[in-house]
Parts: sequence; C-alpha cells; structure tokens
Amino acid sequence: MAHHDELPAGVVRTPDERFVDLPGFPYQPRYATVTAEGTAPLRMHYVEDGPETGEVVLLLHGQPTWSYLYRHVIPVLAAAGLRVIAPDHIGYGRSDKLVERTDYTFARHVQWMVSFVNALDLEGVTLLAQDWGGPIGLSALAAQPQRFARVVAANTILHTADPALADRLVWANHGLGEHRVVLEEALVDYLLYYYRAPDIVASFFVDAVAGPLPRGVLAAYDAPFPDARYKAGLRQMTGLLPLTRNDPGAAIGRSTMNALAHFERPFLTAYSDGDPATAGWERVFQEWVPGAAGQAHARIAGAGHFLQEQKGEELARIVAQFIAATPAS
Repeated sequence: MAHHDELPAGVVRTPDERFVDLPGFPYQPRYATVTAEGTAPLRMHYVEDGPETGEVVLLLHGQPTWSYLYRHVIPVLAAAGLRVIAPDHIGYGRSDKLVERTDYTFARHVQWMVSFVNALDLEGVTLLAQDWGGPIGLSALAAQPQRFARVVAANTILHTADPALADRLVWANHGLGEHRVVLEEALVDYLLYYYRAPDIVASFFVDAVAGPLPRGVLAAYDAPFPDARYKAGLRQMTGLLPLTRNDPGAAIGRSTMNALAHFERPFLTAYSDGDPATAGWERVFQEWVPGAAGQAHARIAGAGHFLQEQKGEELARIVAQFIAATPAS
C-alpha cells in the first residue's frame, strides 16, 4: 500500500489530520488499491460497519460529497445485520486526488469502482446510489452484473440526452430532432458555476439544499479539500454530465441503460419529494428495469437532493426492509 512518500506524480492525498473528530463519523479509514486505464494505481478510501458475514450494501455518494454523507444511514443498516461499505470516489473524501482536472473521466470513475468491487471481492451486493453514485455504480453493475443482487436508486440520474426523455424529467435534458437539445437552465447554470467560479466550497450546495447545517458538519464536507490542488475532481465531475447525444458519457449511459433493460433482480427507487434535479428519473427506471416491477417504490417526504442528510434513517430503513423482503436467489 502506498505511503505518503510514494505517491504517483500528479496525485495528492488529503492529510489525515483534516479528518480528526468529525461529528457523527467514528469510522476507521480503510483503503483499497484501484486501477483505471491511463492512470497509476490509486488508493480508494472506504468505511465499513456491520457484521462481516452480513449481506453487502454498497453506498455510493455523488458530487460534491463523500462517504460522510451516509453517516445517518450506516448505523441503521449495520444494526439490521448488513455489511455496510461506503467508499469515496477518486478525487473525493480520503481517496487519492489527481491534480489535473482532465485526468477525471466518466469511464475512469466507472473503472475505479469496478476495480474497488473486485479488490474487496464483493458479491451479492445491494447498491444504494445517489447523484453521481448512480451513473458510476449502475455502470459498474453493467460491467459485472453477477456481483449485484439488488439496486436502490435514490435521487439519481443516468443522462443519455435521448429524445424519448422529453417531458419525462422535471429538469429537461434531451435531444430534439436531429441536431438540437433542450436543457434546463438551472442544470446549465450549475455546471457552468463549477467551471467558472474562482473557488468552490463543497459544503456550499449541501448547506443550500439540506441546511442550515451545523458548522462542524459543514467543515466535515469541506475536510477533503484543503486548497485548490485537491479540488480538480470536485470541479470536473459536473462537467462530465452528458448534455448531448454525442457526449462520451451519453454513450456510457446508453450502454448502461441497455444492461438495466435485462436486470431482473430487485430494483427499488427511493426518491425524495423535493429534488427537481432528479425528479422523473424514478419513473424512467421503474418502467425500464424489469426488476423494478412490483416493488414497493418509496417516496420520501420532506427532503431535497441530499436525502441522506435530511432523511438518512428513513432511507436506511427502506433499504433494510427491501433487502429483507427480497431474499437473494
């Protein structure tokens, strides 16, 4: 395992002291080595709780958060007898961070996650994915469907800019005719902000959507990012969101949607009632994925995009009940 003096060129690692005594997050850091095409092996951080013999639940965060987002979810799932694993994507949390923004691609994020699942040799996995955890996690599932037993999609998306998405999503993102696109203004504004702002603060949007949050919690969201050198992945991820049919990410999304069209294992949606950015995707998944038929899809009241922050215990109970109700075959 790499030490501080063995970091590959172009990689930084957030100092451990940034993560001391974070509120509500008593977990010891664990690490796996992950690989992706065109980059050196990197260290991916994760936390784990619950019995080692329990069914595996893989909790995937998105942008601009890290595994800390799941601190209200983890103990409930662990208490239900599940083995809970919550990694940080490369560029986030305690995971290694590439300093060059363009070193981050959608394809590499998927490869790193596939590598992580393989490194821990996870099987019978229940995937719980929110925000970018969906595109990354669902695409990892598409690469290795045999490792996944179930999915819970929570406030996530899988943009392909497909014209068939017209009038399906609250935040429009679809092709029109042969050569045009329809895009929600707020979506474009969000992407451009992350490209253009002189500095970005991870906690800003979490607090805006799920706050007001205590100062210590805001500091925990900002802990991975001491200065601009650590923020390349944080900045680039929004720019990887597909806005056209020609985007390489849209091609990944189409491939993953095709795989999901054959996913017959249990698939649950658990979306909040206050997240326009992802609203409509729950119906797309319910109608597209065979394993979603007949499931007790959940609508969580009183939460925005970061439902783990506002309704984490409720989300965890929904996941635990779903697993109990759908024994792995």
